[in-house]
Parts: sequence; structure tokens; C-alpha cells
Amino acid sequence: MEFQGRNVVIAGGTGILGMAVTEWLLDRGAVCHVTSFSTSPEPSFTLAGRERVKVFGGCDLGDEGTVERLYAEVGEVWASIHVAGGFAMGPLETTTGAAFDKMITMNLRTSFLCTREAAKRMPAGGRIVNVAARPAVDPTAGAGMIAYTVSKAGVGALTLAAAKELHGRGIWVNAIAPSIIDTPVNRTAMPDADHGSWPKPAELAAAIGWLASPGNAVTSGTIVPVYGRSWP
Repeated sequence: MEFQGRNVVIAGGTGILGMAVTEWLLDRGAVCHVTSFSTSPEPSFTLAGRERVKVFGGCDLGDEGTVERLYAEVGEVWASIHVAGGFAMGPLETTTGAAFDKMITMNLRTSFLCTREAAKRMPAGGRIVNVAARPAVDPTAGAGMIAYTVSKAGVGALTLAAAKELHGRGIWVNAIAPSIIDTPVNRTAMPDADHGSWPKPAELAAAIGWLASPGNAVTSGTIVPVYGRSWP
């Protein structure tokens, strides 16, 4: 029970990956503070009402004031895990400025604001984990999804810079970079793909959980590829 009694924020945690992360943390004693963009979490989020789960509904993580109030209410944070984000295809020549700004807000701005506010309230030993994507490690993999690629590359840069800045305080900052995650939506969108090769939400949750755990004594400033058998 290495997270026993520790406050953990799971930003954007009511989706499939967020729920897997929350379950992993609950099993290890964490007090989970989960945000939902909707006023009520998705019906698939079956952890609402569970002991040690507090859901913050109607939480727009792109809004600075909202994020400030969220972390002020939680108080001291052991770990902050940023699962919130979005995806959009779109080649360079047809991507509008509004579409670009939307990806930057959903993926990079949310991670920045949560990282900043978490760092203000973390003791030495605290952990921050962002969720990047394969194009953050290899931007050429993001051809045809230019706005998404730039936003996730920004998450990677944020992670590395924050890790360096916070290292002296003993706060570790890392990110995972998944390939396509095995979810019902992705299976429907790509029915002919090798779904068995995609990383599963529970597998990604275990990777995130370890990076956020007290057991991670030495790893900071990394973007961890979590591609499953879909690599390279």
C-alpha cells in the first residue's frame, strides 16, 4: 500500500485510461482526486462514489482559474497525473488556426497548468506524470496529424524542462508516450488493425503508476515509450 493516504490528482481521469489509472492507485491505497470535463462523469466511469475517490465535475483544465481552484482544494499533492487530452487528424495545409489552438489547449495547456499548480503544492519526493504520445518521441510519426503532433511534442518538452527545474526539490517529472491505445473507439475506427499489438489501458496504468510511486527512486526527465507490440 505504498500510496496509503497520499493525495493523487488524475486530471481528465474519467475516461478509459484515467479509470484504469484510478483503479491501479486505489488498489494501492491512494486518495484519488479525479477531474471530469462534464458536469457528471461518463457512465462508463464506475468508480464514482467509491471510498477515496472524489470527482470534480465540470472541470475545464484549459482554464487557469479552474485549475488553480482545483489544486487549492486538494491541498498537498503527492502525485499529479495528467491524462486529459484530445486527438485530431489533419494535414498541414488543411489545418485551421482554430483546430491548431484546440489541440494546443487540450493537450499542452492542460498539462502545463496542472504541472505548475501541482508543483506549488508538492513536498520533496512528489511525482508528476504527463501523457505524451509517440509523435512526441518521433515527430515524423505524426505526419497527417500536425496539430496533435506539435501539441504532444510540447508536452514532451514541458516534461523535460520541468524535470530539470524541479529536480533540486526532489520532485520527479516524467511522461509516457503511448502508441495507439486498445480502446473500443480505436478498434471501431481501425477495424482491420492488429488490435492485439496495441498497449492496453491497464498496462499503461501500471507504467504510469510506477513513475508516480515512491518506489521510483531514480527516474526523472524521461519520456517513456509504451508501444506494446506495436513498436516500431
